Order: sequence, then C-alpha cells, then structure tokens
Amino acid sequence: MKLLMISGDTALAQGKKGPFYYMLEEFSKYWRRIDIICPKTQQIVFNVHNNVYVHSSDKLKIFQPWFIFKKGLEIYRKQKFDLFTIHSYPPFYNDIGGLKLYKKIRIPYILEIMHINGYPKASGIKEWIYKILTNKFINHFAKRSSVVRVINYKQVPEFLINSGVSKDKIKIVPAFYIDFDIFKPQEKPCTRTSSVQGKKYDIVFSGRLVENKGISLLLGAIKNVKVQMSNIKLIIIGDGPLRNKIQKFIKKNKLQNNIEFSGWLPKNEDVAKIYNQSKIMVMPSFNEGGPRVTLEAMACKVPVLTSRVGIMLDIIQDGENGMFIDWEVKDIASKITLLLKDENLKNKIAENGYQTIQQFERKKVIENYARTYQNLLYSA
Repeated sequence: MKLLMISGDTALAQGKKGPFYYMLEEFSKYWRRIDIICPKTQQIVFNVHNNVYVHSSDKLKIFQPWFIFKKGLEIYRKQKFDLFTIHSYPPFYNDIGGLKLYKKIRIPYILEIMHINGYPKASGIKEWIYKILTNKFINHFAKRSSVVRVINYKQVPEFLINSGVSKDKIKIVPAFYIDFDIFKPQEKPCTRTSSVQGKKYDIVFSGRLVENKGISLLLGAIKNVKVQMSNIKLIIIGDGPLRNKIQKFIKKNKLQNNIEFSGWLPKNEDVAKIYNQSKIMVMPSFNEGGPRVTLEAMACKVPVLTSRVGIMLDIIQDGENGMFIDWEVKDIASKITLLLKDENLKNKIAENGYQTIQQFERKKVIENYARTYQNLLYSA
C-alpha cells in the first residue's frame, strides 16, 4: 500500500532527526511508499528511510492549500496512493488543501488531530482564537474523512464531540513511541561531581521555548524554590523564540548559577542521558497531545510533575505515578520542594511511572498505528 501524509512538521524537511523522523523509520516498513507534503523549507524534495519522499513547498504559508492540492494531485497521478492523512490544526491550510484534493480524487482520508490549540488553556490571544476557530470549523473538515484520529482518550475527544464531530468517527490511535533501548534508567551515577543520589540536576525541562509550554511558570517557581534551596539546579533542553526573554529573566533574578541551557540535542541518546542526570521533570504546558517528553522521562525512572493536558489525564494517577500541577507558580514551587525533600515519595512515583510507561513500546505502538490505517482500507 502507498500513503500520502499532509503534514505541518517542518523539522524533517530541515534535516532534523526529531520524533517524526524516528517514527517514520519504523512506520515506513509497513508501506511500499510514503509521500509527505509539508510547509516551506529550504529543501524542496528529498528521500529518507529509502521509501519516504518529502515534498516541501516553495511558497509562503498562505499559498499552502493550493500547493497541497497541486502537489497531491501530481503525486496521485504518478503513484496512485491508497490513502492519505491530513494533520489538522488552525489556520487549517492542510485541511483546506486536503479537502480540495479529496473532492478531486475521492481517495479516503484520515484527519489527524494531535491536540487542540488553546485547550484546555490558551497561552495567549492567538491560541484563544485558534480554539474558537477549531470549535467552529473542525466538523466541516471531519465530515468527509473516513476516521478522525486522536492520540489521547479524554481531552481531545470531549472537545471534538462538543464541536459536533460524530463520536463514532473518532478513533484513538496513540502517537507515543518510546524506544526503551534508549530511554531507560541509568545504572550508575553520572559523574563524580554528582549529588549523593547520583544526579547532576534537580529539575529537567524539555521542549520548544514557546509560551504554550508554560516555561515562564517554571522559571517563576525556580525563583521561589531558591529561597529555601539556594543550590536548586534546572537544565533546559530545547530552544525557541523565548530564549532571549528567558535569559533576561535569569539575569534579572540572579539565577545564572541555577539554570543551564543544553539547547537542542542531536541524538535521543543525549536527551536520555540528561533525563538520567535529573531528579524530577517538570512540564507545565497549557495544551498538548502528550507531552511525549514526560513519557520519555518516566521511561528513565524520572518522576514527573505535569499539568493536566493530553495523555497525562489518561495515565497519571496523582501522587502515585506522577503529580499534577496547576498553572500557578506557587503550586509548582511547593510540589517541586515536596518531591525533592521526600525521597520515598519520589522513588515511589519514579517506579510506578516506569511501570506505567511500558505500554508505549515503540515498535508495538507504531505497528498498531500502521495496521489500523491499513485495516480501514480492507474494511471499506
């Protein structure tokens, strides 16, 4: 079978080996060919994993719907793909182009909704508007799809049903692929300079430095915790548009000795190493499908403090295999302090989280993803 994916991911087309790249490494084994249409990057067409072809637009985003239609039609005439997917999110360039393509070729498509921008909480006016737009228009794009794929059990399905999407059309297919050969507990302490517990960092944060990740709340919490724990140490994995703002906050509040940046790390092994050097992961995201990074940390037996978003609502039992935090600096600070001081609680959460995460073994989850889509065609 052949598959077309209309994606909003540009990291792959930029040559980055991120989550999408590693997912395709296994996913591509179940298809004769996969073509991917994505927004504008410097590389226009190239190949990865032997049978995956990436087609990047050479136009501005506002022209993306037209590019998707023309390129999708061109690929179909050459390759006769059996199924296509649309990564759906505001302002719906993918949806508009994909729907136009469907009306022309009448090949079944699957709408993939990873999370709802601005829900359960918006990080600003833009996300608030996007949430309103999704509520108003998502059913229009979902009506002609064979299936609406979501990746968590509660948050997104509830929103879609309230927006008019048929409950029968929604199918839950998880998108969290954890490689346990990489993300696993480290057996020995990291370095001679590590703490008694063998950890270099008290807290790790991993993600793009943007407003919806809640990084500003975490920084405020670190400032508060420092009053009691002067040597508190946070490592930030990632980069993004808020980097300069964060650095100004660090300087203003004299946190230079408390916060360290690693930037983007080239390999998953590098990320796993830092997780294993950390006592706690904190993720105060406003809206997410996952977040995937919390699952990776749990696989390394790192206890997580997380906001009530995405897959976290489905798997976290508060105080047992993780802890929920509010979008409030004082709450985050108090729970960081509690977990760092209570070794028994920290160890219990770490062990239970590790057991919980075993359901997301990479190869099994990706096989389920591929087989589910192929079975749609068999049953059609």
